[in-house]
Amino acid sequence: MDSPFLVVIAMKEESQGLFEKDGVQVLYTGLGKVNATYHLTRALTERRALDRPVKAVFNFGTAGSFTFATHSLVECNGFVQRDMDVSALGIPQGVTPFESIPKKITMPQRLSLTTGTCGTGDRFETSKPIVECDVVDMEAYAFAKICWLEKIPFVAVKYITDGSDHNAHNDWQANLPFAAKAFVGAYKDLISLF
Repeated sequence: MDSPFLVVIAMKEESQGLFEKDGVQVLYTGLGKVNATYHLTRALTERRALDRPVKAVFNFGTAGSFTFATHSLVECNGFVQRDMDVSALGIPQGVTPFESIPKKITMPQRLSLTTGTCGTGDRFETSKPIVECDVVDMEAYAFAKICWLEKIPFVAVKYITDGSDHNAHNDWQANLPFAAKAFVGAYKDLISLF
């Protein structure tokens, strides 16, 4: 029987196979907002069609930050798009025009972790974004928006692997095993709350 929770992670490298070793099924979406949107929407639709609704969506992923130290575990409870830029039309950066969804999607804090705002964009960030955020990734805003629209509880836990700088790609790779262990611990804490 399917778990009432849906664990979503962009890439297998981020979990290091530890969830599977514990018998937890993971939806790997691939990188970026389009892949994240497609795979999560499809999974939710399939579960609904089978009358197996999802009680909550948990996103675990690696991220960069100019605010939090490397190896920090952060619960993101605010989500913005750092690469939405229609400023040529007089619209502030980060705002999607012609929709009523707020610029910043917020979710309740669930864990006893430091909280932050995640800025999502389809680019591996190596400089400080214009849109105000503490953490940068490539998928969480898409997951949050779908869950917000579908009224499904959503929790995003990010492991800070790098400082979003010129050495970010090397730091990210080296810190993946630490991230995976932290995610499994956070998952066990989350399932006890729902």
